[in-house]
Amino acid sequence: MSATEDLADVERVLAGDVASFEGIVRRWQGPLVNMAYRFCNDRGRAEEMAQEAFLRVYRSLASWRRDAAFSTWLFAVAANFYRSELKRIPAHNVALDDVPELMDKRSHSADFEERQRDGVVRRAVLALPEKYRDAMILYYFHDMDVPAASKSLGLPEGTVKARLFRGREILRGKLPQLLETPRLKEA
Repeated sequence: MSATEDLADVERVLAGDVASFEGIVRRWQGPLVNMAYRFCNDRGRAEEMAQEAFLRVYRSLASWRRDAAFSTWLFAVAANFYRSELKRIPAHNVALDDVPELMDKRSHSADFEERQRDGVVRRAVLALPEKYRDAMILYYFHDMDVPAASKSLGLPEGTVKARLFRGREILRGKLPQLLETPRLKEA
C-alpha cells in the first residue's frame, strides 16, 4: 500500500477521474472491513460500515489536508464513522463476566487451543468500555503506533497511552479467570 499510489489516485479523483477511486478502494477495502469488524464483531455489518466509510472519504476527499499520510486520514474518517454508527445502532456487547471460558485442553489440538484463547482475548477487548476498546483495537489489531492511533482517534498521544494502559489493566484483571481451563471433578 503505497503512499505514492494513494496520492496519485487522490489527485486523479480531484481532477475529475472518478474511476481512480477504485484504486483506493482496492488497496484499503480489506483493512477498513477488518477495522469495522473489530468495532462491531459482525462481518455483514462490517462490510456495510466500510462501504459507508468509503462514501464519506470520497465526499470529503478535497478536505484531506495532506499534513498526515492518506492512510492515517482514511482510518480517522472510518474510525469516527464507526464510533458514531455504533452509538446510533449499538453492537451486541458481552459483559466480561459472561465471556465463556476456554474448553478443556486435553481434548483439543494446540492450534484449536490457540484460536480459542485468541477468541477469548478478542471478545474481552470488544467488551471493554468504548474509549479503551478503540485505542486497543487500533494499537494491537491494526498495528498502529501511538502517534497514528492518536491521529485516528483525534486525541493527544498521552491520552491514547493512558487509555492503552488502563485497557491493559482491565484485561490483566479479567483474563486470567477467563482463560482458566475448567478442571474435571474427581469421582
